[in-house]
Amino acid sequence: MTTSLHTLIQTLDDWMQADSFKDYAPNGLQVEGRDAIHKLALGVTASADVIEQAVGWGADALLVHHGYFWKNESATLTGIKGRRIRALLENQMSLIAYHLPLDCHPEFGNNKTLLDQLDLPDGSPIDGEGGLLWSVALDGQLSLDQLADRIASRLNRTPTVIRSPRAKDRLERMIICTGGAQDYITKAQRYGADIYLSGEISERTTHEARELGVHYIAAGHHATERYGVQALGSKISQTMGLETAFFDDHNPA
Repeated sequence: MTTSLHTLIQTLDDWMQADSFKDYAPNGLQVEGRDAIHKLALGVTASADVIEQAVGWGADALLVHHGYFWKNESATLTGIKGRRIRALLENQMSLIAYHLPLDCHPEFGNNKTLLDQLDLPDGSPIDGEGGLLWSVALDGQLSLDQLADRIASRLNRTPTVIRSPRAKDRLERMIICTGGAQDYITKAQRYGADIYLSGEISERTTHEARELGVHYIAAGHHATERYGVQALGSKISQTMGLETAFFDDHNPA
């Protein structure tokens, strides 16, 4: 099936409630290409490699979590960004991006789909955190080592594990926020976590985890955010009949 770019953007903006987020980059249509959409490529980040794969597949548009035009980013279309956007325009391929809306969505957000990928109990967004932080009751069913092993197996990536001597080994409550959310560890402790799961780690995170009494697992920014855009793509395929394909650009960070 084929739909118009306008219809696709209207549908996505409605699903993602993009206008309700104060974000670091524009959500929705970022670069406009051809109007008729039949093949929709999916990716985590609109890197040159993902664009090249999407062009080779014959995509009409590319839907990602990490697009362009971030706050404090140069507005000039030069260097890496210039080459990427030139490739999009030369191939009349639109770029569509949803950042925080895709992190937080209750059906196909990154937090929700990471929990599904790890076969963990259903979590729920914490009130007052805008959907960014989710709480998961583990009820002592997993030890820290067992959780780390499951993450390594399901994400095909060995996570960084910081063990706090002040936290329980049998895990009771996990707080999760995918991507680069290591600095929410203090909030996680306030919400009763004995394990906090995110993507990245900073030097200070190790000391904070040990002193707060919260185990910390950094499972990779890219690795923790691979599944939301794929779930969103499946929803688009099912409801709009578009052909979709996910293109990965391996990133160990």
